[in-house]
Amino acid sequence: MRDLTTILVTGAGAPGIRGTLYCLEHNFDRAATRIVVCDMRPDPVGRYFAANCVQLPAPESPDYIGRLLEICRQEAVDAVLPQTTREIVALSRERDRLAAAGSPVAVGSPASIALTNDKWALMELFSRLHLPHPRSVLTRSETELVEAAHALGYPKLPVAVKPPVSNGMRGFRVLCEQDRWTVERFLSEKPSGDEITLSALLAILRRGKWPALMVSEFLPGPEYSVDAFIGQHLKVAVPRVRQSIRSGITFESRTDFRPDLVDYTLRAAETAGLTLAFGFQFKLDDAGVPKVLECNPRVQGTMVASLFAGANLPWLAVREVLGYPVKQLEPLQDASFYRYWGGVGVAAEGAHEI
Repeated sequence: MRDLTTILVTGAGAPGIRGTLYCLEHNFDRAATRIVVCDMRPDPVGRYFAANCVQLPAPESPDYIGRLLEICRQEAVDAVLPQTTREIVALSRERDRLAAAGSPVAVGSPASIALTNDKWALMELFSRLHLPHPRSVLTRSETELVEAAHALGYPKLPVAVKPPVSNGMRGFRVLCEQDRWTVERFLSEKPSGDEITLSALLAILRRGKWPALMVSEFLPGPEYSVDAFIGQHLKVAVPRVRQSIRSGITFESRTDFRPDLVDYTLRAAETAGLTLAFGFQFKLDDAGVPKVLECNPRVQGTMVASLFAGANLPWLAVREVLGYPVKQLEPLQDASFYRYWGGVGVAAEGAHEI
């Protein structure tokens, strides 16, 4: 390894930024790192944990890649580690250009990103591989959505609705009748905002251009996230059960090395051509069968949890693109992760992490 490795991490305002930086700082090589972060906003929280912070235009901007290359030259960046879904499409298209400029980016191929970032395409992939996936219908109109919801059991059963391409629970709703709420539930649960009646959802969707929406069977069981890595010599998957989730973010999790989840993740990823650090999410149905929800073809927000199990996947991705592939890891171990509300206080004398 180099005496000092400079890594540019995007998405410095993302919820998982502290965990990603922790992985790079506490790498198993004990290698010295210099971290530069960037974000669309001028003052993201990640700036207080990095050597430098720079602002980037939106990834959809024609100036995005040019500005990124400029930052890589100015900061002598050895590798780029993206964190946000919006950026990986642009970065995958330009990864050869970035590598030629001396700053390889830890992102998969454009084809693999396009396939795994699309939930409907992912369902079709799992179907071709005969792997468990929820019964789903892709709808493009009000009539199709209503028919699909009723075909999947609504209103007797809850039904999930979500856009094929989205992240962070954007556009996700669970169709159900309001009588699912009891006094006990009303008094004991905080409102999540994801439950809605079919009529209320239709009223919202009629206010603009009708979107493509997936309608799927509702999976009532525990949810799992699988942190994974595929490199030249190594492939590894670390399943963990998400014991507490708030606004789509894991607050409590523990490893659960289910062979079926490891198998489904690696088989689907290899078929899709997915490489480096990525993750899959699954949920159990009534019979306890894990069915795929989505893929995050990038560093996941709580991927730091797998570091404590013995798999520092962000660092493996950086090592791989720098030309130092790892052939094997130490045996994995059970580990738990607990997120809590912290913050950074900023005053005249500096920043203070709490």
